[in-house]
Parts: sequence; structure tokens; C-alpha cells
Amino acid sequence: MGHKVDTRAIGLDAGLSFMRWLTGAENLHYGLWDGLPVAAENLGAAQAAYTEKLFSYLPQGPLRILDIGGGAGETARKLIALGHDLEIVVPSPFLASRCRQNAPEARVHQCMFEDFPGAGGFDLCLFSESFQYIPHELALKEAFGLLKPGGKVLIADCFRSEHYRGVQRSQTVGGGHRLSAMRETLATMGLTVEAEEDITESVAPSIDLEQGLFNVIGHAVCRVDEELKVKRRKTRWALAFAIRRMMSERRLFRLNERLNEQKRTAEVFCHFNRYMIFRLSK
Repeated sequence: MGHKVDTRAIGLDAGLSFMRWLTGAENLHYGLWDGLPVAAENLGAAQAAYTEKLFSYLPQGPLRILDIGGGAGETARKLIALGHDLEIVVPSPFLASRCRQNAPEARVHQCMFEDFPGAGGFDLCLFSESFQYIPHELALKEAFGLLKPGGKVLIADCFRSEHYRGVQRSQTVGGGHRLSAMRETLATMGLTVEAEEDITESVAPSIDLEQGLFNVIGHAVCRVDEELKVKRRKTRWALAFAIRRMMSERRLFRLNERLNEQKRTAEVFCHFNRYMIFRLSK
């Protein structure tokens, strides 16, 4: 019996290779575009500005930090360079391997956050674009359970605005928990919001840049398809059959939208989402 193709790992590998080629780093997060023209050559500078913004919310260090959903380890590497002690939790085997390569001084735990085996005692739990993938009540409860007295939780991520109306056939740009539900949970748990900032408009141009890239890829795919349709009809049929076997009709529909349409824009992102930074304590 054949093994299922891991399209997520393939996509991550390709995406990280592209980001490393374009920016010199394997960052997976948004950029902060204040004062920068929205162009591919400025993505590295925009991502560096985002990291600078995020780090401005760190408590005084040096800190023992748990980087939850640490991506490819780029943020951890920069934190280590500042003198902090890092542990990383990441469920993906591929990303765990990249973390070990990019941040060799960090201790990497390849597991879901809720299965984290460490004993705690952290000064800071960091969720940098990973908070949306965990039920927020569970994420907050587990994170605060791992902190030493006086420890903080720092979150930078997308939250759904009041305009979001649930899952649709077309994928709505952005993601995350509803911001209203997050605020209710913070109040219910009695947590203190030490700092809060809405940077939605500053990160939103990342969506326009991403959509432009996908449209370039879509144009190339369409050109190849046109050539195959005329000159290699059997090959085209075989490729189409293989793709339909690998992907559901819904995923194909959304992929076509992403490659060939322009529904994912900064304006739409700002309507359905708020990109928030929270620093929390008990």
C-alpha cells in the first residue's frame, strides 16, 4: 500500500526555499509595511520590522522563553542572539528539523503544545502566529501553567473581526479565533492585558504581495495547461486525474481561486480580521 503524499510538508519545503532565496531567511510570518513600498524586494525589511515590533513587547531579560509553534526557528535564533534561553514546541517533523538547523542552541520539542513534556518555569510563553491553531482557552490555560510567578504570555496573531460570518465555500483571507471571544475569555480567566496593539493595517499589505505571487504562479500553470491541451492531451488528462485523486473538489476550488483570482486582498483582510499583539499576565 502506498503512503499518502504529504502535500503540507512539500508546500512548507518549497515555501521556505523561496523565502530563503528572496529574503535570506526562513521567516513564515507577516511583514510590517509602514513606510515601505509593497514590493517583493522589501519583504525581508518588512519582516524584520515585524520582528522588531514583536520584540519591543518583551519584558526585561534575559528570559527563559517557550516559543510555541516556532516555525522554522528564525525568531528563536534572533532571541538567542539577544541572550535569551529558548525552547521550541512545533508539531511538524519538517519544521522541527529546520528549527534544529536554524537555532541549534534551542531545545526543540516535536509535539503538539498540549502534549508538551517540559516542567515549566518559563518567564515568557510566545505565540507568534501560532495562537490561532489552538483552542484559545486551552492555549491560555496551558501557557500560564508553564510560567514562573510573574511570567508573561505574548501573542501576535490574526483574530476574526465582528464581520466574519463563518466558513464559506470561498476561503476567507486571514483566520484565527473571534476577537470578541478572546476578550470574553481574558475577562473570564481574570487575566491582565498589560499591553495591546492593533497592527492590522500595517501587516495587511502582506496579503496583496502574497496574492500577486500566487497569480504569477497561476499564470504559469495556465500557460502550461494551454500547451498540453493542444500538444499533449493524454498527458494533460493523466495529470488532471492525478490531481483530482490527491485533492478534494473543495481544495481544488480554493486553489483555483488563489492562483487565478484576486479575492484575497489587504482590504478584504482588514474587513474580516484584526491582527493583534497582546502581552498578558495574571
